[in-house]
Amino acid sequence: MVMEIIISVLLLVVGIAFLVIVHVCVVGRAFRGDPAGGSPSELPRIDRIPSMNPEEIKKLECYDYKVEGKGMRDVECAVCLEIFIVGERCRILPKCNHSFHAQCIDSWLLKTAACPICRAAVNSSRNGLELV
Repeated sequence: MVMEIIISVLLLVVGIAFLVIVHVCVVGRAFRGDPAGGSPSELPRIDRIPSMNPEEIKKLECYDYKVEGKGMRDVECAVCLEIFIVGERCRILPKCNHSFHAQCIDSWLLKTAACPICRAAVNSSRNGLELV
């Protein structure tokens, strides 16, 4: 009887140790960004996308925010998380059509030329701005 209890406890300890080792390996791969450890991210890393200069940023389309219709819910800027107010100067990114306060997205694009929502890279070209 005593021997059975000792064997059961030993098997329990070995099982828990095995689960801890598997967990450490899986979490370690996730933090290292090892694609073999799971599905690779399809989104580009924002820190690898170069910034834009002020002249390129000024070429992006601007508009004054207005409410489209009754029953519209509040729209907020993904950079500052503030709600758009009628008449505020906003900027829209080409192709993905995400909108932000002009001042917020301008300061964001000076650091990295990627949409804060979908991570689409914005590059300049001679024909204007286009998404890569």
